[in-house]
Amino acid sequence: MNPMLERCPVCRSELVVTRLHCPNCQTTIEGNFYPASNPFAALTPEQVQFLLTFIRCEGRFTRMEEELDLSYPTLRNRLNEVIRALGLEPGREEIPPRPGSEERLRILDELAQGLITPEEARRRLLGKREETP
Repeated sequence: MNPMLERCPVCRSELVVTRLHCPNCQTTIEGNFYPASNPFAALTPEQVQFLLTFIRCEGRFTRMEEELDLSYPTLRNRLNEVIRALGLEPGREEIPPRPGSEERLRILDELAQGLITPEEARRRLLGKREETP
């Protein structure tokens, strides 16, 4: 059985199902039925296959490199294409801003005075926000 089309292959408009049929009991129902929204319907068969491989490899690009015989940059680009096809924007890893020289000296002074722990000083020097419990 073929997968149900959700978009017209000619004009890309949303299709309406007008007939449902049960091959077991031969019941046929006619009307206007709209398919449930499927965010993956916009993906090409190749993109769906890529996603299945991604899931099977538990998101580990090293395993995907071996299985698909593709480089990391190629895999990353293909994943970004899938993300965009889903209407999302690939995230960019945000690097927290590091404190300026005056702030660094203040942190080191607080560490020297025993006001903060070495772990806290390291966290603040790296520009990381406070961890919430």
